[in-house]
Amino acid sequence: MNRNTKVALICVGALSLMTGAAFAAVPLYQLFCQVTGFNGTVMRADAAPDTILEDTVRVRFDTNVRGLPWAFEAEETRQTVRIGDTGIAYFRVTNTSDRPISGTAAYNVVPERAGPYFQKLQCFCFEAQTVQPGETVEFPIQYFVAPEMATDREAQGVQDITLSYTFYPTDRFEQRAAIGGQG
Repeated sequence: MNRNTKVALICVGALSLMTGAAFAAVPLYQLFCQVTGFNGTVMRADAAPDTILEDTVRVRFDTNVRGLPWAFEAEETRQTVRIGDTGIAYFRVTNTSDRPISGTAAYNVVPERAGPYFQKLQCFCFEAQTVQPGETVEFPIQYFVAPEMATDREAQGVQDITLSYTFYPTDRFEQRAAIGGQG
């Protein structure tokens, strides 16, 4: 193998590695945010807390769709819950197209300092959802605001939290498979 061929192979390898890293950056960043609560990302919990405080917070639900022929809305746009108590909210998704469509919901909370304390026990956003043509599906979430928020100096005084969801198409490969391999 001559020197030019080696240099070309090294360049192709480096380009492939950088391209792979670029595609992996977004999912790895999302995973980091979901594990740490960084940047207002909601945490996933295994169990509700034992302590329920008298203090309450108002939770507002924001729904968005990007690149999907879906109508997406919260049954209630607001709820008031006691800190530490479990809340349940319901969302409706309607596929307005003539084919099955799969989507994944990204989520975060505002203000960002509430992110580590707003935790979900159950959520449709934990995995991709497929909705059949013309079908309306109801999705619940079960959540709580951790009591530790009341003693965190940076989070003290938070009275309003907005939980925002945005449904995106799942990976294009999965999307093609869901509609019969077309495209």
